[in-house]
Amino acid sequence: MTFTEELKLKTQIADTWVKKLAPSGDDIHKEVFEAANYSINAGGKRIRPVIALAVCEMLGGREEDVMPFACAVEYIHTYSLIHDDLPCMDNDDLRRGVPTCHVKYGEALALLAGDTLLNHAFETIANANAPGETIAKALKILSALSGANGMIGGQVIDIRGAKSHEELLILHKKKTGALIVAAAKLGALASGRPNDEDFLAAEGFAENLGLAFQIKDDILDIEGDVATLGKNINRDSETGKVTFVTLFGIDGAKAALDEYTGKAKAALYRFGDRGNFLSQLAESLALRNR
Repeated sequence: MTFTEELKLKTQIADTWVKKLAPSGDDIHKEVFEAANYSINAGGKRIRPVIALAVCEMLGGREEDVMPFACAVEYIHTYSLIHDDLPCMDNDDLRRGVPTCHVKYGEALALLAGDTLLNHAFETIANANAPGETIAKALKILSALSGANGMIGGQVIDIRGAKSHEELLILHKKKTGALIVAAAKLGALASGRPNDEDFLAAEGFAENLGLAFQIKDDILDIEGDVATLGKNINRDSETGKVTFVTLFGIDGAKAALDEYTGKAKAALYRFGDRGNFLSQLAESLALRNR
């Protein structure tokens, strides 16, 4: 199977599970489920659940063991996008090529849809068919990396704006990187057999991939186009945000992208051929146009 074929297969697996385990409930408040599922079904690359699945399989684990954990990360990610787009945050009207959740359903319902996905993520893990100790560890990993010392902490820095290269690295590690790290750590956990070195290597891969991923986003905000990206461009320059492009120029940002992509791939050396898919994934994400 080629990398492209394997990526397509893993993306389809992730998408199927994400939709199968999505929140649902009573008709009396069906609007909040409609709004939440509108954002889930709007598309997306499903990169985080794909990473969780790939890490789990690399360490000898099974799809059915990791996918509830993988879906939980995607629900957290989607909730964060809904809230990011709100008027009080980035005030965006386009996401994944369609109107943002608050444009479609109103600000209040979008807020609640995000809250629904946040809570549903932890419910999904709690309901997983896994040993209680594994579930407890998974909840600890995801809550820490999505909370104030993880993704939310990065969003706080993003609101006020990074003032230096060091702050920008922290912002990217938290706002974008934390959930990618969560996906890798949960994938390793779900395999049922990670040793300390394997666990740390998977985490190192994800940390560097997260930085590369956000640097690429900075580049696409300048060089991308709305039709391909499915979201508005030049948002960073319009709001005066410090990015790798504003700090180092487009060539410097591309050099940093290559650097962190290389570090992500280097972290996989211990896995040999088992790490090929994730290594190629890192390369493909550095070359993406959306």
